[in-house]
Formats: sequence, C-alpha cells, structure tokens
Amino acid sequence: MSHSTHTYSEVWDLDVFFEGGSGSAEFRAHLEKLKEMKRRFEENAVAFYPPQTGEDAALVWKLIDEAKDVMMNLRQAGAFVSCLEAQDMHDRKANALRGEVTTISADFSSVFTKFQQQLSECSEEVWAELLKHEGLKEIAFVLEEWRQKAKDKLSSEEESLIGALAVDGYHGWGQMYDTIVGTMTIEHDGKNYSVGQANNLLSHPDDNTRKAVFEKLEKAWEEKEELFAKTLNHLAGFRLNVYKKRGWKELLKEPLEYNRMKQETLDAMWGAISKHKAPFVEYLNRKAKILGKEKLTWSDLDAPVAETTSTMSYDEGAAFIQKQFARFGSEMAQFTEKAFEDSWIEAEDRPGKRPGGFCTSFPLSQQSRIFMTYSGTMSNVSTLAHELGHAFHSHALKDMHTLNRNYAMNVAETASTFAEMIVADAAVQEAESKEEKVALIEDKLQRSVAFFMNIHARFLFETRFYEERAKGIVSSDKLNELMAEAQKEAYAGAVDEVHPHFWASKLHFYITGVPFYNFPYTFGYLFSLSIYAKALEAGGDYEEKYMALLRDTAVMNVEELAMKHLGEDITKEAFWEKGIRLCIQDAEEFLELTK
Repeated sequence: MSHSTHTYSEVWDLDVFFEGGSGSAEFRAHLEKLKEMKRRFEENAVAFYPPQTGEDAALVWKLIDEAKDVMMNLRQAGAFVSCLEAQDMHDRKANALRGEVTTISADFSSVFTKFQQQLSECSEEVWAELLKHEGLKEIAFVLEEWRQKAKDKLSSEEESLIGALAVDGYHGWGQMYDTIVGTMTIEHDGKNYSVGQANNLLSHPDDNTRKAVFEKLEKAWEEKEELFAKTLNHLAGFRLNVYKKRGWKELLKEPLEYNRMKQETLDAMWGAISKHKAPFVEYLNRKAKILGKEKLTWSDLDAPVAETTSTMSYDEGAAFIQKQFARFGSEMAQFTEKAFEDSWIEAEDRPGKRPGGFCTSFPLSQQSRIFMTYSGTMSNVSTLAHELGHAFHSHALKDMHTLNRNYAMNVAETASTFAEMIVADAAVQEAESKEEKVALIEDKLQRSVAFFMNIHARFLFETRFYEERAKGIVSSDKLNELMAEAQKEAYAGAVDEVHPHFWASKLHFYITGVPFYNFPYTFGYLFSLSIYAKALEAGGDYEEKYMALLRDTAVMNVEELAMKHLGEDITKEAFWEKGIRLCIQDAEEFLELTK
C-alpha cells in the first residue's frame, strides 16, 4: 500500500466561520444580526396580502430575497452549532446556543409559512403573471409546490392551530420516545451500556456475546413495550386525524410529495426488489453455514464472516479516496483535495464526541464540514467517502438559488452512495487476500440486505400498522405480530428468529418531521446504483452529466429528473432492476469465493 506524502489535520477548522467556539463573540454578533434580519422580514411579511396584479411581482421577489438571506444566515448558524455539539457532547454553551437558534428558526418558520400561504391565495391569472418575472421564473418549480401545498391544506388559521397544538401533542410524543430510550441501560459482562452502545455489540465476532446482548435488548424493549406502544399509537393517531381533517385519503400522500415522487415509482421499486430476493437469501444461507448454523437468527445478521485486518491511517485513507475519485472526474478530485487541505473534516478518535457521522453545509461560506470518528477500518474509509459525496452535492448546487437547493431525502442519499460505491468497489479490487476480499464484499452485501430487506420490512410494517390504526388503538401484541410478519416476508424466510420488538427499538418510526422515514433510503441507494452503472458504461467523461443531474435534484420531481438525465422511466421495474443487478453480482462473487 502506497504511503501518502500528505499529512492532513484530523480536526476540523471552525474558526474560519466564527472564531472562539461556543464562546465566540463573532457568532454572538451573527445571531444578533440574524434576529434583526428576521424581525425586518416579519414586519414586511405581516403587511403582505395576496397579490392582486402582476405588478406585485417586484414586491414578492423582494420578500423572497429577504427570506433567502434569513435562511442562509440561519443555516450557517445551525451548522455551526451542530458542529460544536458534535465535537464535544459536554459543551453546555453549545446546548444553550442550540436553544437560541431553534427559537429563531421556529419564529421565522411560522411567519414564512404564512407568507407562502398568502402568496398562494392569489388568482390563477395573477399567478401566471407573477411567474413571468425574471427572478420568480427561476424558482417557479418551488413556487408551484408551495401553491399546491397551500391548496391541499386547511385555512391558514386552522393550519397554524394544528401547528401550535402539535408542539405539545404530536412532537411531544416524539420527544417522549427519546426520553424513554435515554433512560434505558443494558447490563453485559459487568458493564452498563446505552442502547446505542449495546446495538454495536451485535456485530461482535463472538456468537455468545451477540446472542446474549440481543436477548437483553429484546427483553429491555419488552419491559417498556406498553410505553412505546402508547407513544406510537398517539403519533399515528395525530397524523391520521390531521390527514382526515384535510380530506387526504391516501396514507402516503405526504411522504410521496415530500420526496417528489409518484406512487407508481414506489410500487415499481418494491416490485423489482421483491422479485429478486433469491440471490440475497442464498447469501444469507451461506453466511449461516460459515457461522456453523442451519439458519441465521436476527443476532447473526451483522456478524463478521471474515476477519478484515487491513487498516489505513487517516492520510492513507484520504489518499485512497482521492485516487479513486480522480478516476471518475477532475472536479470531484479537486473538490476532495480542498476538503482535506482546508480541514473540513473532524475525524479524530477521541472521547466526548457524538457517535455517528454527518455532513453539514455553511452556505454563506460555500463550504461544508464533515463529522465522523476515524479509527482506520475500511468501513471508516467508506463512511468518509459517503460524507464527502454529500459535500460534493452541496458543491454542485452552490450557484443555484437558495430555494432551488432543497432536495428531498430520497435524492439526498444519491451523491453520498455514489461516492461510497466508487471507493467500496476499488477496495474490493485492490484487496490483497481472499479473506480481505470476502470481508469487503460482505460489507457491500450487508448494505444491500439493509436496503432490500430490513427497510422493506419497516415499510411493510408501517403501512400495515397505519391501516390497523385507522380502525383503532393497536395493542403491543399486535405490533409485535405485524413486525414479525413483515420481517419474515421481507427477508423471504432467510432469518429464523426475528426481532418482534424492532418497532420499539427503531427511532425512525418516531420521527415527527418526516413520516415514513424508510423507503427514501432504498430509493437513494438504487437510484445512485443506476447512475453508477451508467457511469461505468460511459467511461471517463460522465462527471459533467452527473453534476448536471445533481444541480436539478431540487427543481423537478424524480420521474422528470431520471427521464431528463438518464433517459429512464422509473415508474417501470426495469429501471430498478439495473441497480439490483450490480448487487446481485456481489452476491454471486461472495458465493463463488466462499464455496
């Protein structure tokens, strides 16, 4: 393995935005300026009424421009605080700043929503006139979306009442979940673990450890199942009631619109996946054999089958990523080099950091920051590539209007998964031993199983739970039954002993911001794999086309996006099969190598 000549900092640079961390005087000044900007927008927005003629376009543009400035400054502030909180979980001042930013954001949001509604209430003729304005024409897609959403909702008085009651109702139940989980501890081997830490032990190489921890987790969820069942029922009940009042018949209306996609597309995606589960079932059965079992149980799913001994220092990992990105395109390579050179990445392995990884953008500075903990595994290298993919997406959008940068969750995972694929594939090709290769391919396969099976199970469960909930409260026994059924179906019988309390253990079911926080992941994964397949076909000159696609991710629905940039109809199963085929190749290679 070549040793890189570069030495990069493993600690990010936040001083370039605001000097002095959570005690920054510069940041304090930024917040005061932000409050002033928000107040000005509020004054002007409160006096705004539905436009009467096309002449009002200049005023509308002026207000949108003011809102855009507030948004960018707010985003900058939110990103800074996220970074402070993540780098040191014990930073009390950062927690106080988070409260302040959240308040500014909530105030602005309610005024901005009112402005959107007022704007949407003008007549069709006036609306058509407004969209002839140069600036408004550029953001027409977003404006049309606002108008449609306003039409679909109740009056602004009723909607703001729902919003106000949701704070202590709907969102209150969501926070309740976090509170309950926060108090739980799992005792193992004389040590106390949080739920998150205990979950990490499920990928432990030792079978007895995995089994013991899984049983303890399942028992812990079971002990509190009545609390979780009540929480989940009230969340769903609130949502269903709001839908009913708005006259919405389709359960998936909100998540589909949020992801700018059609029901046919979702059906085609799951349809294609359901037809091609056999190779993944075969992989899971082979994995069971390697682990010396008849059939896998839930606690074996993340067990390692081969020891991957290969590690890379941070500088070597950086060099490896840059080398692979350079093969794909010069812009991505230069961008990545800059991210490493200018200390955009917080990778140091030290105590007190938050778990997990993320990428956040600082729009005023046209930069991103990446957070993760790098300990030298190939999986860390993939995570780093994944987050750099998110940063590259923001980079591709940097010249777009702020309102044309709000891409939804299903395409949010596209650039990140694409970047991760480039690196994961290269790692497999450059593996120095058979063991190594098996471990790396399995890493890729585990991802496919997560998206095609685990997330499929979540989707099936959530859909059926809502159907039951529409008839009345769903008991914890019934929830366990629905979950076990969904898992057996989604894993196509490959798993013997399932995880009936998964509905209690998965935060995603309790997130209030986004309903059905499941299928967009699978969409993003397969969508990016199809782009990846195209890039492999095209050879070296695909980058410009790829960036053009990224630039359009927030200004059209996904069906149009795929047609325009890939020439593909994604309401048909054939499109989804292309991405699935790449994953099947992994399964076949794994089966070949482990004969």
